[in-house]
Amino acid sequence: MLELRPNCECCDKDLPPASAEAMICTFECTFCADCVENVLKGQCPNCGGNLVIRPIRPAAKLANNPASTKRVLKAEGCAPKAA
Repeated sequence: MLELRPNCECCDKDLPPASAEAMICTFECTFCADCVENVLKGQCPNCGGNLVIRPIRPAAKLANNPASTKRVLKAEGCAPKAA
């Protein structure tokens, strides 16, 4: 089951469970759409994989399957990818 991490690893923007801006890689690294487009150029800086829109868990399912509250943040930030 997806963790539904609560923030962007680059800029620390809040990404609640219903956020349409949350994007993930296959390892669930989580970033906001702005960082993915403008900084990461669609590629996860941790694993090199592609980033896709994170599915939204139905609100009724969050009660028994809550989103993670553990914030993950890259201390060094996310360097822009070369063109």
